[in-house]
Amino acid sequence: MKKILLLLCLLVSAASIHAQVRLQTEVLVIGGGTGGTAAGVQAARMGAKTIITEPTVWLGGMMTAAGVSAIDGNHNLPSGLWAEFRSALYKHYGGANKVATGWVSNTLFEPHVGDSIWKAFCKREQTLSVLFQHRFIRVIKKDKQVTGAVFMDMQSGKTVTIQAKQVIDATELGDVFANAGMLFDVGMEASKLTGEKVNIAASNDIIQDLTYVGVLKDYGPGVDCTIVQPKGFDPAEFDGACTDYYQNTTRVKPSWDAAKMLNYGKLPNKKYMLNWPAYGNDYYLNLIHVQDTARERMLDAAKQQTLRFIYFIQHTLGYKHLGLADDEFPTKDRLALIPYHREGRRVKGQIRFTLNELADPYGGKALYRTAVSVGDYPVDQHHRKNPDAPQHLSFYPVPSFSVPLGALIPEGVKGLIVAEKGISVSNAVNGATRLQPCVLLTGQAAGVLAALAVKQQKDAAGVAVRDVQEALIKAKAYLLPFYDIKPDHPHFAAAQRIGVTGILRGKGIPNAWANQTWLYPDSLVHAQRILEYLKPFTGNIAVSQGEYLTCNDALSIVKIIAVKHLKQTRNSAWHFVDDAQLQQQLIKAWSDWGFGVWQGQNAITRIQMAKLLDATVDPFHLKAVNHLGEWID
Repeated sequence: MKKILLLLCLLVSAASIHAQVRLQTEVLVIGGGTGGTAAGVQAARMGAKTIITEPTVWLGGMMTAAGVSAIDGNHNLPSGLWAEFRSALYKHYGGANKVATGWVSNTLFEPHVGDSIWKAFCKREQTLSVLFQHRFIRVIKKDKQVTGAVFMDMQSGKTVTIQAKQVIDATELGDVFANAGMLFDVGMEASKLTGEKVNIAASNDIIQDLTYVGVLKDYGPGVDCTIVQPKGFDPAEFDGACTDYYQNTTRVKPSWDAAKMLNYGKLPNKKYMLNWPAYGNDYYLNLIHVQDTARERMLDAAKQQTLRFIYFIQHTLGYKHLGLADDEFPTKDRLALIPYHREGRRVKGQIRFTLNELADPYGGKALYRTAVSVGDYPVDQHHRKNPDAPQHLSFYPVPSFSVPLGALIPEGVKGLIVAEKGISVSNAVNGATRLQPCVLLTGQAAGVLAALAVKQQKDAAGVAVRDVQEALIKAKAYLLPFYDIKPDHPHFAAAQRIGVTGILRGKGIPNAWANQTWLYPDSLVHAQRILEYLKPFTGNIAVSQGEYLTCNDALSIVKIIAVKHLKQTRNSAWHFVDDAQLQQQLIKAWSDWGFGVWQGQNAITRIQMAKLLDATVDPFHLKAVNHLGEWID
């Protein structure tokens, strides 16, 4: 009997060992969504050995697996990986006009095409591995250091343990930082806590409505694709979704007919994305504190909402030829692989990005100096399906904006970076930062930060802000959302670097669904303003008698900065102490930079000033900043 028991113990032990997999990597990205995939690609491009774990079989998250393949915003900000992804779409479909198929966006595509593009991006990176169907279980943490995570391989049933030097939480709801014991917020903060003028009297746990997206396909005239009537169907539920069915006049009167409602999310190849907020298929459900397995059961209610909406379109509105696409999502019900979560937990970070800084970046805290990603969408809050939610939180007049680096770094823990929608922002700001391009670019910044932390053998909080920004500029990513200086401009990098010093500042303009910030590169440099902005580098100086700086005035400023920061400029190739040699250098450089003949008495333009400062005394690197945007002396 003892021998039998011993044999059984050995067999059980062997089976247990066989059911466990242990891996090591430098960067671990938990979640292959929009931000997570971008983070993984960028970290790998910078040479870090990287693993992305993803519970589904797709990459791209909300813009693919959740079916929200009509891109909201950033059409005029072709930044970094967002520009690369969009270019790949243009190549696939045959140009920009081929993806401008619906009126909600300039870029619409079939979700499975987006997934294939992300997979191709990942495949090209030799140091990047993607583990599909791996469900997050828990973090591995030693004291206050996250050192990895444990997963369940949903195909084999094996437990997978991954040790990493840096972990990125790119989950849809912030499950990783919550499991790590980080402080976070859920729902709306009272106005008195944030200082935002959003008229929220008391904090609550209300989040935005989610959506379970379906994609309809036109199967041609005479084809009846009508689904079986879902349980509980009542057309009154969708009264007011369009003018073709508007009977309850107590509801907001729609200004679009059924055809326009469908064309909202019209995709290439005669398909239609159903993500309709106006008495459509938004659904209120707060799953944040629910375990994964229970979430799936509760989400069936959101799926049924979408199926009822589809039946309404087919049966009540008469679009029988539109049926769920059979060549999109690899799911039994043909709905999206995951729901579109607009909001989850929001971590307590090194800083909290509020509407005050977003709306007026130069007015208070200087978080713009720490900028790492950009967005131009307004504050868009979906709350129509929750009668307890305030209904006024939408479309504030704000400019385009930048996400500060400190919002990605949690307080009180090492080894963890946050991407996706869980970054440290207020509830109001989440309504703008949650959109696909902004999340994608924030993920790219998280990948840069993680790779640098590994390379420099530091925690993420110890990586210099300027190091992260410099790497992003090299990746042709925007730091500041200057509408009028694109990455193909010869002085894009200079404009970005000088912009985050605050020496030259943009002007924000609210503009409906595509807000703007203008640098006005060809305008002249206002003397009084720029001398004020230059004070951290020059102190109080007076170099101009006129309203606008001349080229000679600008050169005087350069020499003042060089002398004041002699240690940093000592080994410069520029002859700051020899006026004749400096003049000769500048005459040649001015021509090389594309500015023509140097004329000292001429007024200098803003882009000329940016290039001159950047190429000579380099203010971007002269003074470091912390995560609060404060100068480090």
